Amino acid sequence: MGIVSQEAIKQLLGLMDQVEEPLKRTFQNIHQGCLAETVARFLKAREWNVAKAHKMLVDSLNWRVQNEIDNILSKPIVPSELYRAVRDSQLVGVSGYSKEGLPVFAIGVGLSTFDKASVHYYVQSHIQINEYRDRVILPSASKKFGQPINTCVKVLDMTGLKLSALSQIKLLTIISTIDDLNYPEKTNAYYIVNVPYVFSACWKVVKPLLQERTRKKVQVLSGCGRDELLKIMDYDSLPHFCRREGSGSGSSRRSYGNCYSLDHPFHQQLYNYIKQQSLICEPVEPVKQGSFHVDLPEPAAEGTEIAKTIQSELQKFGNRNRIHDSLDGLKIEDN
Repeated sequence: MGIVSQEAIKQLLGLMDQVEEPLKRTFQNIHQGCLAETVARFLKAREWNVAKAHKMLVDSLNWRVQNEIDNILSKPIVPSELYRAVRDSQLVGVSGYSKEGLPVFAIGVGLSTFDKASVHYYVQSHIQINEYRDRVILPSASKKFGQPINTCVKVLDMTGLKLSALSQIKLLTIISTIDDLNYPEKTNAYYIVNVPYVFSACWKVVKPLLQERTRKKVQVLSGCGRDELLKIMDYDSLPHFCRREGSGSGSSRRSYGNCYSLDHPFHQQLYNYIKQQSLICEPVEPVKQGSFHVDLPEPAAEGTEIAKTIQSELQKFGNRNRIHDSLDGLKIEDN
């Protein structure tokens, strides 16, 4: 880091020394002892403007307090059948680590349906995975690899992406906004694989709308991305949908090593951790059913613009397909 950024970190740390409880306590849950790295993330998200980064960080702390985010890892999604339904329709997992020690998160964008529970359950699940990553996985990785590890790598599988994804855009924009405002700069790189034409058409339009900082992190890889990803991680850490050409098919979700599965070690450890935390925090009272309600943010202008653009491009793509199908039908009749 340069002199300017070091000075900005020093200034923001000075401002954070002045916050009082309960913000101070939740700030400790965020930084986990990595103070400079944490404030640097918020500074990067606000182009190293100290005043804007300070407002962003304080707003995030207030969001955490108002929504009891510090307690979200003690609030399991029950009954277990509902949790399994969420996992089957919100495909995410951890497949291993990069060669630098960064956890590799696999996300099934194309095959996630988000249709088995209410929006609040999916938001709750997403935030729980974020918090588990920050409070358990990253500290554990830092210890395992003997160096501070504060970010992860995400591999996004576009297999199965269809026009029906239009119905998911609002929820995905909400989740993205939560991440942008409260978990900035936690992802080191995004690798997009198994890309169908429908995504390629959208990406050409959306890419220029992204901030340069975000755009630099995104790489669209050829096919399942196996060869490129093996440059940054070992074969055992590849998500199951990257292990061979064509491995992004729907059947691969049921194959051995499927990191989306509730039976995968990552999900077993997460599920057991939340269950144990719930017993510690509420040892007498039975766990209440119902989602952990989190105030849903208004999507930022940039996020809304991108969502509208994706929706527009998908609709154009759908219209072109319908016209093409109609023309094919006419040809068949003519013959």
